[in-house]
Amino acid sequence: MRSREAMQWEETLKGVFDAIDAELETEYGGNYSLHPSRPARGITANPEDDGLFNVGAAFSAGFGSKYGPGYVVEIRLSTLINVPIEVREEIKVKVFQRLEKRLPITFPGKELHVSEENGVIRIHGDLSLDNWVSKS
Repeated sequence: MRSREAMQWEETLKGVFDAIDAELETEYGGNYSLHPSRPARGITANPEDDGLFNVGAAFSAGFGSKYGPGYVVEIRLSTLINVPIEVREEIKVKVFQRLEKRLPITFPGKELHVSEENGVIRIHGDLSLDNWVSKS
């Protein structure tokens, strides 16, 4: 069972990803048709479950990573259309930059870092729950 603080931390982090998801939907959502089984943007209560994008992160213990424990960022596009690698890279850069901007605001006093390792974006640094209160 996870602590209340851990659940609040992850819910706050999800809010960051939901905001980035919404921005990407606005920027790219009209460029690619949705997968036939994917609901349109805003149809479900959770942005992970509708629209073109699902941007989020999964915790990693950090084995084999020079950064140690943290979150591995996942960027998924729900389309049957081949999205060019250049566009995927552009989206990845935007996610990286927006995380760098938002994390210090969302988690004040926490020394969190955004890095790329082995082709994936990682969030790492001070993941402790001590002296942290959500600002959302």
